[in-house]
Amino acid sequence: MLPVNGIEMCVETFGEPIDPPLLLLAADASSMDWWDDEFCRRLAAGRRFVIRYDHRDTGRSTSYPAGRPAYSGVDLMYDAIGVLDALRVPAAHLVGFSLGGALAQRIAVHHPSRVLTLTLMSTSVDGTAPGHAPVTVAGPVAVSAGTVTAVVRTVEAPPATDETDWSNRRAAVARMIDEVRARGGPFTPEEPHLRRSAERVFDRSADLAATRLNHRLAGYGPPVRDMLCSIAAPTVVLHGTLDRHITTDHPEELARSIPGARLVWLDGIGHEFPPRAVWTQVLTAILALAT
Repeated sequence: MLPVNGIEMCVETFGEPIDPPLLLLAADASSMDWWDDEFCRRLAAGRRFVIRYDHRDTGRSTSYPAGRPAYSGVDLMYDAIGVLDALRVPAAHLVGFSLGGALAQRIAVHHPSRVLTLTLMSTSVDGTAPGHAPVTVAGPVAVSAGTVTAVVRTVEAPPATDETDWSNRRAAVARMIDEVRARGGPFTPEEPHLRRSAERVFDRSADLAATRLNHRLAGYGPPVRDMLCSIAAPTVVLHGTLDRHITTDHPEELARSIPGARLVWLDGIGHEFPPRAVWTQVLTAILALAT
């Protein structure tokens, strides 16, 4: 637990502090638990000092009453910088997923000296996304000679009106599993793995109802669309070909907007933290930025 911007933030590190620092920024309403432990260890094995943390209102970091977040999307950006300050890290490689990608864009625009490289995953310009679309995901997978064949199945996306009792462990865990599966693809982890992750999230969270509502109310912060052209940090945009939450035109626009940015497609991946099937591709893309 570290004091950051007048609150308490839960932070965890992997690797050696003498290695180049790498900060992982999670999605909205997502604690650091969604960054897989082994994924973090493999990043650290690539000679990175890996830092992950709970956004405020997630995990063990400071929580606020549901519907009354005393912060904005700008504060979430400064929390990321505050974590670096608390660890006495002058600049870091930033890896952001969804909302985390939006925060990384803002840091690169407004505080470029804090950014070594940018990896923007499953996000868009300013992190904004269209409304939820009907979700169809792939089922059983066969891989032959590098070709992925999937049997398509339909998963009901969670309703727009949130009637989940987030104080009930069983209901909350089931809802989180359903959401990950609805936004995933053929390589999304199986139910036992998702259950372990969701249970860990529930057990570490002060108030999941507040987590869900407050991050939506806080928003992503003022737009930086017209300032992305000023980003000088080496940048890679990673995006799943099956991401139906943020469609393919969004990462294409993002890559065009940042000078020298490279767009890498993740075949068979939905709107999800990187599943094990693409770890090698993702880790290579992240680590290659600084070489």
